[in-house]
Amino acid sequence: MPRGARLDAPGTLHHVIIRGIEDGSIFRDDTDRKAFLDRMGLLAKGSGTSICAFALMPNHAHILLKSGPDGLSSFMRRLLSGYAPYFNRRHQRVGHLFRNRYQSIVCEEEAYFDKLVAYIHLKPLRAGLVESLDQLALYPWSGHAVLLDRVKYDWMDRDYVLRFFGGSAGVAGTAYLAFLEDEMHIDREQELSGGGLVRSQGGWSRVQSMRKRGRKALGDERILGGEEFVKGILKEAADGKEVPLSEHERLQLFDKAAEQACQAEGVTVTFLRSGSRSGQLPSLRKQLAKKGAFEIGLPLAEIARRLGVTPSAVSYMLKRQ
Repeated sequence: MPRGARLDAPGTLHHVIIRGIEDGSIFRDDTDRKAFLDRMGLLAKGSGTSICAFALMPNHAHILLKSGPDGLSSFMRRLLSGYAPYFNRRHQRVGHLFRNRYQSIVCEEEAYFDKLVAYIHLKPLRAGLVESLDQLALYPWSGHAVLLDRVKYDWMDRDYVLRFFGGSAGVAGTAYLAFLEDEMHIDREQELSGGGLVRSQGGWSRVQSMRKRGRKALGDERILGGEEFVKGILKEAADGKEVPLSEHERLQLFDKAAEQACQAEGVTVTFLRSGSRSGQLPSLRKQLAKKGAFEIGLPLAEIARRLGVTPSAVSYMLKRQ
């Protein structure tokens, strides 16, 4: 199954969001958090990836980075495929740790860099993991403490980030803190992480303004930037060749489809796989079997395993398709 080229090139700014499967924890204590950051730092230095901001939350993580010569996919694959087995071994668990594929948003640096740094670094405070900016300055699982020189991570590109706020370290640090205090009172969730059109145009007010003028805005859920930036990125992607999805990616795609379908029907994935035939489950399984076989291209045995039925049952579902 083909897919469009990932929107990536060396030096591209990405906002990456990693979430635990079924919103489960991906960090249970400081040992886990340290193991994740140690791995991320080692890979960043070895791959030429520039880490500009990050925040570790109990069940997800935000990373703002500029991809290195090998691109984002290689970096993230090595990061997540290395951390997940560690976590499972340490906590004596099995199965997927992360929810499907990580989310990555290509960002227009000039317009959004400072806002993204603040948005990510304020996450622990807004989530109640710390109670004040003073506590956030000492919180070692966010890049904020690194920018203030309270925590040392030599793999974070501290100087690059501070240059956005001032020419010297002292001036930049003061300006950064003032900007952060201003951003505390602004809700940028929809602007920076909302739907494609909303995100691409910088919020609903911008979209509505364009609509009043009779203009259609170009948007893409993978891109944070103005219309011209979106057009340029999509043109570059269209010039690239399509590559086949790996088996692992196809399985992740199916798992995501199953999770979304279950949420829409108000049932859990666990109930879907229980073997029960109550309610809407038979229809839901048939829908997912068709998607897995005809759209994603999975073997019947793999579809059966993920639906909690036998391969012959999947074959029967697809018999007249």
